[in-house]
Amino acid sequence: MPTVTVQPAGIPFEVPVGRTVMEVAREQGYYWPTQCNMACQCATCFFIVVEGAENLSPMGRAERAALIEQRGRHALAQPVRLACQARVHGDVVVRKHGVRRD
Repeated sequence: MPTVTVQPAGIPFEVPVGRTVMEVAREQGYYWPTQCNMACQCATCFFIVVEGAENLSPMGRAERAALIEQRGRHALAQPVRLACQARVHGDVVVRKHGVRRD
């Protein structure tokens, strides 16, 4: 099963293939910052992909629109994804402040 490692906290958790980062983090007892409760509207759950971008699902239109609306078009120049939308297909290392045991 793929592992998502969240830096700088160094939190690793396993994610079944095809599930989103945020839904599995929550199921495993982690707090992941969000304001829209996984509705792809706030972009608060964004993370920076440090390693393994190829192991995430392609970015969809809703995710792209939310990132542009909430963080500006320049956000797309970075390896940024939304935890509520990014589905895992292999090991990934991400950077997201605020993730912790709930």
